[in-house]
Amino acid sequence: MSALLRVIGHIILLLSAILLLPAASLAANSDAATASKLTREDLDAWLDGLLPYAIRNGKIAGGVVTVVKDGQILTVKGYGYADVARRRPIDPETTIMRPGSISKLFVWTAVMQQVEQGRLDLDADVNRYLDFHIPAYAGRPITLRNIVTHTTGFEEVFKDLMGRQSSMSLETYLKTHIPDRVDPPGRVPAYSNYASALAAYVVERVSGEKFDAYAARHILQPLGMRQSTFAQVLPANRRALLSEGYKTSDQPKEYYEFVTPYPAGGLNTTAPDMARFMIAQLQKGELDGARILSDSAAKALHAPQARTFPALNAMAFGFYETSRNGHRSIAHNGGTQFFHSDLHLLVDDGVGIFISLNSSGDDAAATGIHNALFDGFMDRYFPASPSLPAESRFAADRRHGEAIAGYWESSRRSTGNLFALASLLAPIVVTANPDRSLSLPFPARGVVRWREIAPFVWKADDKGDKMQVVLRDGRPAMIGFDAAPPAAFLPIPWWRSPGWLVPALSIALLMLLAEGVSLPVGAIARRVFNIALAPEPWRRSFRLACLAVAVLALAYPALIASLSNDADALSGRSDPVLLTLEVLTLGVLVIATLLAGVQWRRSSSRWRSVWIATLIASLGVLWWTGLAFRLFNFNLNY
Repeated sequence: MSALLRVIGHIILLLSAILLLPAASLAANSDAATASKLTREDLDAWLDGLLPYAIRNGKIAGGVVTVVKDGQILTVKGYGYADVARRRPIDPETTIMRPGSISKLFVWTAVMQQVEQGRLDLDADVNRYLDFHIPAYAGRPITLRNIVTHTTGFEEVFKDLMGRQSSMSLETYLKTHIPDRVDPPGRVPAYSNYASALAAYVVERVSGEKFDAYAARHILQPLGMRQSTFAQVLPANRRALLSEGYKTSDQPKEYYEFVTPYPAGGLNTTAPDMARFMIAQLQKGELDGARILSDSAAKALHAPQARTFPALNAMAFGFYETSRNGHRSIAHNGGTQFFHSDLHLLVDDGVGIFISLNSSGDDAAATGIHNALFDGFMDRYFPASPSLPAESRFAADRRHGEAIAGYWESSRRSTGNLFALASLLAPIVVTANPDRSLSLPFPARGVVRWREIAPFVWKADDKGDKMQVVLRDGRPAMIGFDAAPPAAFLPIPWWRSPGWLVPALSIALLMLLAEGVSLPVGAIARRVFNIALAPEPWRRSFRLACLAVAVLALAYPALIASLSNDADALSGRSDPVLLTLEVLTLGVLVIATLLAGVQWRRSSSRWRSVWIATLIASLGVLWWTGLAFRLFNFNLNY
């Protein structure tokens, strides 16, 4: 869990964070035909040549990285500062970091433990394990398997996700923030913090232990993860070890983030502790004689689940599959507002790598560093084999590209509140090129060109990852990505497509502003030129209403920008502002529409009649937008 872009980024955050972004300036020699030997000496030298420059150049305060191999910690490294102002350096052995959504891997491990003990059925209605009710979608309930594969169909939830203080218990959060269902369960991948926290609550219900205590007793302590805890208030002996969080290293430190659905993102841990967790996963649930999962349960945790996109990587049990140079890994990334982390397990190679940075950095620097690290690591120690079969040549079908060209939105979306505007303000635009390729822009990756390698399967020119389109009734219904199994794009329907609605809104707002601004301009002109005749009261009221409508419409993106600047604002303390905006917008729109009718009837000239008709049409565009995006439904659960 950059103002407007940050909130929109919440909606597309998963995709932009876990796609393997290019960082050629940081990566090691990717054309190497021969693998370097993965030893501590070689690895340390490579990391020391890569990360100090990368974090300094990206304005990252500091970070840690650890690599494990064959059941041993190969290296633990720290760079930069845990506290810039006090010049307290990162201690790779003891500095506590916040790995964000990597915390979910502990939830999935806990769920699998309970499955193994026969207390949970992955395919049963999740309501069986709850003391409140999750509504079905068209008669279909969600299951734990839907949850671990991020296919619950939940709408995205932002409110009370994290803030400066702990606002409520996990139980209260889950019972009062139930998201709307926007997709059938099992069909559309859409990453969900709420669903992940719900799985942790299920563990609480069947085990009789609060999740922080459960995780400590059944995962952290058996694995010897002595500095790790899900407790949101750190014990005094660990507080001094905690790294501060930053937006960039040249800005003041930020606050400690309390994560309300804390099992989904509230872990505090160290690099050596995460190394022990990776080793236990790679050794199928066992470390130093302690076992947190049976061999078969660990294999099930890592195994691919049903593929939404047959040609692409799949979700495992909460992990997501990635691949590079012919090597499969299961992975997860994690981000709070200030900490950004990434974890990969090469299960077949016995190798794991974890990195955590305490700053976002400039221009998505944290994401670029993560991917430079993993890509460079794989290219150096696990380069592509020359014996890999070459892809057969495929004659791209122009009709396929033309069929998916247009406007798309993230499946991780809001539909019932002001954040639905994300699909209007920042849609994903797919362009069909004359050479039969497709162009698709990504945050921190630029415009990526894709070439069709099989029917409705494309491969990226820059990274070689694949994209697939699923058809329903012969029409493109969903786009998926090789490196992002828990994410998808959906076509934006015509009635709220930015293709026509953005130009229409722009023209409508200009017209309304022109009419509204004529009120003060006319008053100034009358004073300057000593004109006694003033417009009729109805006309003055109409102009004022037009100005108010335009200002209130522009207030929505401004409010989104304000709320997105600090997650703490995405809470109940902003409810009065949001409610006031919605009430005023609805009220002023009604008044402006009624006054427009009066103006139409009182028009004294054909020109004025045409102008009023244009303003009525402009108000119609505002009504359409408000209803299409549900901007005044007074929904405070966003």
